[in-house]
Amino acid sequence: MNPIRQHARILVASLAGTAVEFYDFYIYATAAALVFGPLFFPEQSPAAQLALSFLTFGIAFFARPVGAVVFGHFGDRIGRKSTLVASLLTMGGSTLAIAFLPTYAQAGWIAPALLCLMRFGQGFGLGGEWGGAALLAVENAPKGWEARFGSAPQFGAPVGFLAANGLFLVLGLWLSDADFRAWGWRVPFLLSAVLVGLGLWVRLRIGETPQFREALEQERPPKVPLARLISDHSGTLLAGTAGAVACFAIFYLATAYALAQGTGVLGHSREAFLGVQLAANVFLALGIAVAAVMADRNGARRTLLLGAMATIVLGLVFGAGLSASSLWTVFATLSAALFVMGFVYGPLGAWLPTLFPPLVRYSGVSVAFNLGGIVGGALTPFAAQAMAASGKGMYAGILISAAGVLTLIGLMAAKPKLGAAS
Repeated sequence: MNPIRQHARILVASLAGTAVEFYDFYIYATAAALVFGPLFFPEQSPAAQLALSFLTFGIAFFARPVGAVVFGHFGDRIGRKSTLVASLLTMGGSTLAIAFLPTYAQAGWIAPALLCLMRFGQGFGLGGEWGGAALLAVENAPKGWEARFGSAPQFGAPVGFLAANGLFLVLGLWLSDADFRAWGWRVPFLLSAVLVGLGLWVRLRIGETPQFREALEQERPPKVPLARLISDHSGTLLAGTAGAVACFAIFYLATAYALAQGTGVLGHSREAFLGVQLAANVFLALGIAVAAVMADRNGARRTLLLGAMATIVLGLVFGAGLSASSLWTVFATLSAALFVMGFVYGPLGAWLPTLFPPLVRYSGVSVAFNLGGIVGGALTPFAAQAMAASGKGMYAGILISAAGVLTLIGLMAAKPKLGAAS
């Protein structure tokens, strides 16, 4: 096959799969902020409804490391391609099932229990997705293009977010609030089936990565990749985990938490705030692109260090900017936050694989990335919501700064196993 066509197919496969996965993930985040509280926890106060809704959102982050271990095991033993197909089917099936769930009024406690189970399935599937997609791109990259190829899965984040929030915005404009709560929120979950089908079609047309094939020719894969990862690379795993915290903290505070605050206590209309978030999403894509180019020129670690320092500064102004009465100020705050996120997210696909040898790389990258998600993506929004409920939402940005400090420490402590630029 023509090398250009082959590289294009690989990049599309990396992007398409993660775009589908992140679409699935974000429609849950949006629904959790807008409707899941009253539909699945109606007997609680409005504040408790929102807190419980975000708690179900956080379940997936605890499922993600489990999925990372399981899919990482097979990704390191049988290959990247088939494992990525399985992860896509797992999350896609869980997302589609949410469209058919009964509400609390229809099934009582069974409804939130099923919601939690499907949310676990989403996280379990996503646990094996990002690491495999990043390796698919990086292990096929021409020399000197590792960060730009490795950023392909990261572009799935703004693409998936654009599709998810854009669809919710259209539904909000088209349907009444009553219709949206009654059935409109189910439409994005139903449409995920179409996107999963497209993602599978692309992924089934690619082959195994050359680096993985070469590693298999030199050594048999370990029977339990996780055991070797922990015994030989535990310190590196902790450093990689810390290095991934900041991107999660920024994203979920600038999306799910910001949407809940903006359409709740701050009093902005749902459609207006979704429009602001959609426009700010452009800066995430821009940040990823700029950071990827810089990472190939100056090194992924150096670019991530710059992003971590910017994250610390961002946290000092985030709370005040989000709480402003002017939507223009809110837009500027969210745009800056997502642009900075591009610098702590875009180069991760090139940096994390340098920390682990090929036959434990899928496990190492996936586990580190998803453990970072627990700290930055599950605990941080929940803590921010608790601060907002107690009247201290203005200081939620401190959580972003703390995440930036953790990432900075991880980047400084990590010791690449390969010849990565620093």
